[in-house]
Amino acid sequence: MLKRIVWMVILLALAAGAWWWTQRPQPVTVRVHTVEHGTVEATASNTRAGTVMACRRAKLSPSVSGQIIRLPFREGAQVKQDDVLLELWNHDIQTERALTEQELKSTQAQSNATCTQAVQAERDAARLNRLKSSGLASAESIDQAQSQALVARAQCAASQAQIDLVRAKFATLDARLERTIVRAPFDGVIVELNGEIAEITSPSPPGIPTPPAVDLVEYGCIYIDAPIDEVDAAAVRVGMPARVSLDAFRDALFAGTVRRIGAYVEDKEKQARFVTVEIDLADDPRKASLLPGYSADAEIILAARTDVTRIPSEALMEDGGVLIFNPVSGKIEQRSIKKGLANWRWIEVLEGVSVGDKLVLNFDDANVKAGVLAQDSKAAP
Repeated sequence: MLKRIVWMVILLALAAGAWWWTQRPQPVTVRVHTVEHGTVEATASNTRAGTVMACRRAKLSPSVSGQIIRLPFREGAQVKQDDVLLELWNHDIQTERALTEQELKSTQAQSNATCTQAVQAERDAARLNRLKSSGLASAESIDQAQSQALVARAQCAASQAQIDLVRAKFATLDARLERTIVRAPFDGVIVELNGEIAEITSPSPPGIPTPPAVDLVEYGCIYIDAPIDEVDAAAVRVGMPARVSLDAFRDALFAGTVRRIGAYVEDKEKQARFVTVEIDLADDPRKASLLPGYSADAEIILAARTDVTRIPSEALMEDGGVLIFNPVSGKIEQRSIKKGLANWRWIEVLEGVSVGDKLVLNFDDANVKAGVLAQDSKAAP
């Protein structure tokens, strides 16, 4: 009888334990991040896609209309400053220049003859003037000789002025000739040609943009053009460090420095207002592979602090607090924090958490709240 009572007590105890086990609160699974020391930066990022820009880019066309007769270089060619990139038909100007050269030779010959006659006339006048004291030359003949010498000298001067006039024609013709030639204003690479030999090209009429005959970009010199929201742009200063990433090089980061800040706020239709910021990239062998036109994202470092207590930005709740998982009690606690520097990834914490605390990251999940039992997802079975 006693044994039966003992077994009944044991069975009742087991049943009560099983009931309690099934009815006890089940812990929620949480993803946690352990608070640590690290670097936190305040940054400003571009609101629209930035662009890799060439330091200099020239879209060139001749200043007159004409037929293309020479294209010394093709697309992709590297050229030097003052290299001829395009030449229009200009044989008429060259022929006129050759004619002017002959005219110059003729004018110089006439000037030599006139000036020689002037020298002779001056000698004759000087000779008669010496005979005046001996009475062998009349005053009238002397005056006449001196007048002839002055006239001859004036004619000599006029002939020399005529030479200068003909030479001035060369400058005019050379200017006309230069208008038919397109030269490289700097060392660069031809990225586009619009036209072929024997085709007619002309400059753009006012108000009607047309493709340039030659599109030239400076080789090996680039910068980043990044539009920064007007709210963040006020804190940006020339000389601030920056990091640049590109879609074409997903795993690469390029260091840079702010070199210029736009002088006004741009207001594009249906877009946020922004200020254009230019960033110079640091010396990096990888720069040679960056082509103008690549899209780029820039992150300008406004301030930075090292070796501070930091938490991920995703751990901060809307009310400004955080949830902490206490592995000793197995429960979730809520705490208020005092923030320092912050960016899209990290937040500096001045008060409220300590290194080693376990932050709850999935606080938006159902049943994840302060006071409930929890278990770390890494330790969950």
